[in-house]
Amino acid sequence: QLQLVESGGGLVQPGGSLRLSCTASGFTLNYYAIGWFRQAPGKEREGVSCISSSGGSTNYADSVKGRFTISRDNAKNTVYLQMNSLKPEDTAIYYCAAGPSKRITTVQAMCVKALDLEYWGQGTQVTVSS
Repeated sequence: QLQLVESGGGLVQPGGSLRLSCTASGFTLNYYAIGWFRQAPGKEREGVSCISSSGGSTNYADSVKGRFTISRDNAKNTVYLQMNSLKPEDTAIYYCAAGPSKRITTVQAMCVKALDLEYWGQGTQVTVSS
């Protein structure tokens, strides 16, 4: 079965950190750009961060720049999102998605438009609250 599985979500206090993981099963992520997206209750889905298949290009939403870092370990078939200095407004369900690199023009476009994404995970809840 081809799927993406997110993990690492949870409840954290403001200012705390979490590391999310996105692991593929049934296929290799080597040829895919990966994006992290989030959706809070009553809000539209937002592209948080995206990374190219090689890891050489990354993109971040303005709201998370300087706090979040995306990375990937193709040997482990996993992409990570390190989230530091978390704020209550970061509370959302976080999803990872994979798009074939041959169709992804730029990771910025991937994050903004969420086009040509073949696989989506089921999401992991992140709650930032005291």
